[in-house]
Amino acid sequence: MGEKMDAQLKVEDLHVGFKQKKSSVNILNGVSFQVYKGETLCIVGESGCGKSLTSLSIMGLLPKQGEVQGGKIEFEGENLVQKNMKQMSRLRGNDLSMIFQEPMTSLNPVHTVGKQVAEVVRTHRQVGKKEAYSRALEMFELVGIPSPAERLHNYPHELSGGMRQRVMIAMALACNPKLLIADEPTTALDVTIQAQILELLNDIKAERQMSIMMITHDLGVVSEVADRVLVMYAGEVIECANNRQLFNNPQHPYTQGLIASIPKLKEEKDELPIIEGSVPSPEKMPKGCRFSTRCPFAKQECLTDSPPLQEAEEHTVRCWMHTDRWEEMTPWKGVDEDGREATEQDLIRS
Repeated sequence: MGEKMDAQLKVEDLHVGFKQKKSSVNILNGVSFQVYKGETLCIVGESGCGKSLTSLSIMGLLPKQGEVQGGKIEFEGENLVQKNMKQMSRLRGNDLSMIFQEPMTSLNPVHTVGKQVAEVVRTHRQVGKKEAYSRALEMFELVGIPSPAERLHNYPHELSGGMRQRVMIAMALACNPKLLIADEPTTALDVTIQAQILELLNDIKAERQMSIMMITHDLGVVSEVADRVLVMYAGEVIECANNRQLFNNPQHPYTQGLIASIPKLKEEKDELPIIEGSVPSPEKMPKGCRFSTRCPFAKQECLTDSPPLQEAEEHTVRCWMHTDRWEEMTPWKGVDEDGREATEQDLIRS
């Protein structure tokens, strides 16, 4: 992993919201992280936590009603937030590229896959049609597509899910990007194909000294490919650490819950542990810690005061438990299932 001076991508205090008729709803709340040269950073969390929205913000591909409300996104020293649409178009697919979550909806059904990859090359490399197709063929060979010369003339519906995903990877890598963003690159693929795709990305990363920012909810994938792991919850970064530290010693209650819910072959349990409740909606976020309504350790101030990011045992963690203030905070009082008053200890879920 590179030193901090080698950070290729720096996201600082990013706020993203969606415009409504008379107001705006905040989705990403002060997201900050870095991707260093040559590393794989995995961003994990439940659906709706802001993982994909973070990647779309970086690529300048927010939906029409979405807007960056504050913060910076620096790629190799340039603030992407200040770039216009034309400038971002030059950057996308070139130095900064992305593999989207659904290849069937990302690929154009009325053009051959070879033409689509060749068009990316022609857009950014200013080369002729023949040279662009030659590059597309080279990329199909690189990503392991069988009979690549024939596959150039196939339409997306004529390919399997695994082949379509390889086409998407070929398209994303066609112009030798410095940073590749992969949004759930193995979704809906069987485990054998999934392993092949992950191995392919890892090999290409090593060969080209490329950085990868991978978005996933699959902690099994994370444990295999990540150098560092960023955990998000309800639009905020709540924990960040290197792979080994995060899995061996998770610090945030949410991360602990995620890891505890992974099935283990050697353990025989009737039920897997679960994180009770659901992610709060953007319109009804708790005033304090966004995880407080589901946290088994929450105290009264957790419901009203938002914790800052803190350094804790080589982690970055957003939790009051890792501050000096924790012991002085007021125990939370709620009600149990029978409506009787209960302290926080009574309500902690095993």
